[in-house]
Amino acid sequence: MGVGRGGGDLLIREARIVTAPAGTGYRRGREMGRLDVWKRADLLIRNGRILRMDARIEVPSTVPEIRAEGRVLLPGFVDAHTHACWAGSRLGEWERRLGGATYPTILREGGGILSTVRAVRASSEMALAAALRVRLGWLLQEGTTTVEVKSGYGLDTETELRMLRAIRRAGAAWPGNVVLTACLGHAKDPGQPDQVDRTIQETLPAVSQEFPGISIDAYCEEGAWSLDDCVRLFQAARERGHPVRVHADQFTSLGMIPQALRLGLDSVDHLEASTPEDLRLLARSGTAGVLLPVSGFHLDDRYADGRALVDGGGAVAVATNWNPGSAPSPSLPLAAALAVRKCGLTPAEALTAITANGAVLLRRPERGRIAPGLPADLVLLRHRDERELLHTMGGAPVLLVVCGGHVVAGPLADTMRQNGPHWRP
Repeated sequence: MGVGRGGGDLLIREARIVTAPAGTGYRRGREMGRLDVWKRADLLIRNGRILRMDARIEVPSTVPEIRAEGRVLLPGFVDAHTHACWAGSRLGEWERRLGGATYPTILREGGGILSTVRAVRASSEMALAAALRVRLGWLLQEGTTTVEVKSGYGLDTETELRMLRAIRRAGAAWPGNVVLTACLGHAKDPGQPDQVDRTIQETLPAVSQEFPGISIDAYCEEGAWSLDDCVRLFQAARERGHPVRVHADQFTSLGMIPQALRLGLDSVDHLEASTPEDLRLLARSGTAGVLLPVSGFHLDDRYADGRALVDGGGAVAVATNWNPGSAPSPSLPLAAALAVRKCGLTPAEALTAITANGAVLLRRPERGRIAPGLPADLVLLRHRDERELLHTMGGAPVLLVVCGGHVVAGPLADTMRQNGPHWRP
């Protein structure tokens, strides 16, 4: 095709271009529902970036050309919360839940996260990276071009570092953008009665030395890390200059939101059990709320009140939470469709939540939007109305995925390679 990360042009002709408006910060409240739309426009890519958008762009006949014919062109999706690096299987646990066992019960009995911990500890860095590379390929097929991947299935210094190295290794070979997070407070290990102290005094300094500036995360929940445990970890992380995020209020409200705001955390993720007052506090703060509706769909049919956050003026992102136990899906289109149905977002708000707002949360504000000068990470849908992405459940909505000017995925990518530089759906 003659399109490369370091050079070459690519023209996408007659697309319906849809993106969040210009700006580098969160879209908050009603702003989340504002989208800029070019009903029929050409977009020219050069050297991996968007060079120009106009009603008609003339280029030499040798330039590879995609004729979108009015189909929707979106920014590459940004999945701001995943646990996509893991080993082992949780299918047996899933069958137990189908029989009536609850997720907290399984966790207390040594299953859940601890089951995956045992499998990860038994895996090499190369094996973890190889498995993650396969999953990153699945994410591309779903339109995700920027993804956060957490550690957290180690629960000790050696394995947490091994996971982070594996994520870094896999990400280096992926055409999209992988953002690392060290989820150091994920579950309690019965074999480590001094786990919290060791994490703060040993694991955090080791991670900080090898991965300076990485975001630190923890799971604040009954049976996992307590509120006090999380606060201790977060204070130590902030002293070392790390951004901090937290899983909170998935099953029980333990008072994490007020503490998260006091500590200036980047996000509070889950929020299914948050109180109305805590949601009001979060909406008025600079901290983002991250909705993870695939977890509610898979576990217990409980969902965060995204409508309250948006109406309160908050910044909201939507993510998959992809993991082997509580959210077994790599599909941001599915997560966004659930956020509309179950969390109260409008279709436009959901699009903002999986593009521009996710990018700001990951401190990659140049991602998740379409504008001249920005990286050419793009998703061409088979639909001619962007609302169809949120309306149709499944149905393989993604035709083509472009990362850094490369056509990298989608069911018609091979067709383009076979049929030469000029192509129409």
